[in-house]
Amino acid sequence: QVQLVESGGGLVQAGGSLRLSCELSVRTFTRYAMGWVRLAPGKERDLLAAISWSGGQTYYTDSVKGRSTISRDNAKNTVFLQINSLKPEDTAVYYCAARVARDTTTTWTIPDEYAVWGQGTQVTVSS
Repeated sequence: QVQLVESGGGLVQAGGSLRLSCELSVRTFTRYAMGWVRLAPGKERDLLAAISWSGGQTYYTDSVKGRSTISRDNAKNTVFLQINSLKPEDTAVYYCAARVARDTTTTWTIPDEYAVWGQGTQVTVSS
């Protein structure tokens, strides 16, 4: 069993930055590939970034590519998403998601591929 707890959301002005954190609580040692997904009102889930178990492979969707960084600290069971140059259209609930890794390099780029989800953290960007 694994639980995910996100933190770091909040209200920020356009042009600002946020660093979201996701802490994994696991009872047994299991390797997980991770992703960050956001859900804005009236829109579908949007997978923003993904990272392999090793951290060596990452994926970014076009909307955040170049202004965000996903990273992980496996020693602390924590995954991060840094987003810079925030825009009002980045306003959404941001979710951390996990899937048992099949190897050290695979990233999962479709929200439905993830089996475990956190409760989400609200990010609001004011203009």
